Amino acid sequence: MMATSATDDLMKPDSNIVLSVLDLASVREGGTVAESFRNTLALAQQAEKWGYRRFWLAEHHNLVGIASAATSVLIGHVAGGTKTIRVGSGGIMLPNHAPLMIAEQFGTLEALYPGRIDLGLGRAPGGDALTSQALGRDSGSGDRFPEMVQELIHYLGPVSPHQRVQAVPGGNSNVPIWLLGSSTFSAQLAAHMGLPFAFAGQFAPEMMMEAAALYRQHFKPSATLKQPYLMIGLPVLAADTDEQAGYLATSTQQRGLRLIRGQPIFTPPPVTSMDGLWNAGEKRAVEGRLAVAVIGGPATVKRKLQEFLELTQANELILFSDFYRLEDRLRSYEIVAGLFLKPAK
Repeated sequence: MMATSATDDLMKPDSNIVLSVLDLASVREGGTVAESFRNTLALAQQAEKWGYRRFWLAEHHNLVGIASAATSVLIGHVAGGTKTIRVGSGGIMLPNHAPLMIAEQFGTLEALYPGRIDLGLGRAPGGDALTSQALGRDSGSGDRFPEMVQELIHYLGPVSPHQRVQAVPGGNSNVPIWLLGSSTFSAQLAAHMGLPFAFAGQFAPEMMMEAAALYRQHFKPSATLKQPYLMIGLPVLAADTDEQAGYLATSTQQRGLRLIRGQPIFTPPPVTSMDGLWNAGEKRAVEGRLAVAVIGGPATVKRKLQEFLELTQANELILFSDFYRLEDRLRSYEIVAGLFLKPAK
């Protein structure tokens, strides 16, 4: 297993609320992948200054408009351009990979940026069925997820004297592992294994409360973690006024609409109204994905975030703010930081 105290120490908040950043290296309409990578690093550098705890990137494939497919490479890019913020995956879709290779990749990252790397794991493919086939996944790969997690933990943990297969680098690195999910499966697995759990409320809020309850109810203390630790992904679209936030949020709504239509999901410019862009069913589907989104000016955002924390009792929130312009995205995270966080020293 992993080191006995490293993860527990990471979970001690510096204030009453712990906030982090989720990024997909989104590509804006008319922009480029290279620009999205520059924007990702700029956001991480500012998030570090504002006092966010960690900066995570998510593995997706064959989604035109999201550029975080080579997640480990991008994590290295961000970690190399920052100094103190934790950088990691939210997450690596483990059934797409051999556990040994992920152990080597994250062992390398941990050697380069010691004490700053997180490894969040999911079991979805990060793409459609055809993409899964191209990735070499078989129909039962998701079912082997628990065994693959155990194998990965083994490679990252202490190396035994006669261990024939080692992660080099990776062995003895004890990179902290999280389980991620949008249903109850990974919540219960994280509870059984005594691992921290992150729920994907940013796109699948339907089972959020049930998964949180099951995780806490069935949690078994482990050498990794003594108490359950729950992080929830949350869309937050903050601006200087409620009206401006509502306007800017139409970029996110349009993107969600394009996703359910199977269209490229470049982040589009905001529009004055979504009327006429979607039908009633599409509107319900997009709004369902954004059911827990926090959209508004500073006062509204503060109230809604406090209400969300009271409802969920989450230990940490990882915020996803999707805007067409980098300036608006930075402003959103800055507003939230000004309300809740202490700037990094």
